Amino acid sequence: MKAGRDKSLRRRHPWVFSGAVERIEGEPKAGATVCVLSYSGEFIAHAAYSPQSQIRLRVWSFDENAVIDAAFFEQRLTLAIDARRSLGVLDEEGACRVVFAEADGLPGLVVDRYGSYLVCQFLSAGIEPWREAVIGGLATLLRPLGIYERSESSARRKEGLPSSRGLLHGSAPPPRLELNMDGLRQTVDIVQGQKTGAYLDQRDNRRRVTHYANGARVLDAYAYAGGFALMCLARGAVEATLIDSSAGALRTAEEQAALNGLGDRCRFVVADVPTELRRLKNAGERFDLVVLDPPKFVHTIEQLQAGSRGYKDVNRLGLELLRPGGVLATFSCSGHVDAALFQKIVAGAAVDAGRDAQIVERLSQPPDHPVALHFPEGEYLKGLILRVLPL
Repeated sequence: MKAGRDKSLRRRHPWVFSGAVERIEGEPKAGATVCVLSYSGEFIAHAAYSPQSQIRLRVWSFDENAVIDAAFFEQRLTLAIDARRSLGVLDEEGACRVVFAEADGLPGLVVDRYGSYLVCQFLSAGIEPWREAVIGGLATLLRPLGIYERSESSARRKEGLPSSRGLLHGSAPPPRLELNMDGLRQTVDIVQGQKTGAYLDQRDNRRRVTHYANGARVLDAYAYAGGFALMCLARGAVEATLIDSSAGALRTAEEQAALNGLGDRCRFVVADVPTELRRLKNAGERFDLVVLDPPKFVHTIEQLQAGSRGYKDVNRLGLELLRPGGVLATFSCSGHVDAALFQKIVAGAAVDAGRDAQIVERLSQPPDHPVALHFPEGEYLKGLILRVLPL
């Protein structure tokens, strides 16, 4: 490490950027485990080497005596699985996140469970050499019917790795896997669905939002497969309008609404969300509960200003569509937008909408998506539930 550039490592942050590296001894290959030394030669960590990424090193262990081998990965997997078991989320009829990368001491690895199937994402050069150890460990510890890979994110490209998808172990998942999630029957497409098949990080937040749904007219913007809207309808909402730009996503939402006997209270609109929100506002439509769960608007720090404007615009429209006393549940999954900035953006949107509001709840990701204390970057999801005050 360059002199004075090891402070974050001393605080147990697991990343080292390329500019902090003084020199490399030997010729490690991509994904190799290396020793990280201070400028004076003192041991700091064992880490995975990634020559094509700005994140040049990802730490496996700060213990000098640790041995990074197959047993190491089985131990880390065991700890992650035991943690989920203690949360009571390893339901064979439901879904949860089993491994969450840095938070579980396994940088670059994400594993989600859908019923009896697992879906893996190998997202860094460091985890690539340990594929077989991970697959074998998961097969032994959880005994799934099948393990499928969905390593397709931009993170892999930044690591110099090609996209990879396919069956890794056992039998292939069915085209539609039916699960029971909070009393709702839901279908998941592991092979073609978003992310690893579904958005598991909003599970608990959907439950919280339903506390404001009884008797409500609901607008679910960026609805995808309708998780928020359908949960609200099942908990007493009178009707729901679901808007998404993806016709395929709304077809899935329509199927799931029918599966749960909720289709007669739904309206499905395939449209650009901000455009449709403006149309609804101009048409005089008003709602009791508006849910805004947009995709990531800020992928890089360079996009922060433009993405913040996007969040502000859509939140202004959402607030304008609420009746006095109505509730807005709004979210950002952009890691570069922290909770303080997100609140500032939403507050600005309220000013532009001419609305006064109070924060009723602050929301984040569920316990199966934990945040390592020394890795705040892992806290990417933030949400606010606001009540709009009567004028």
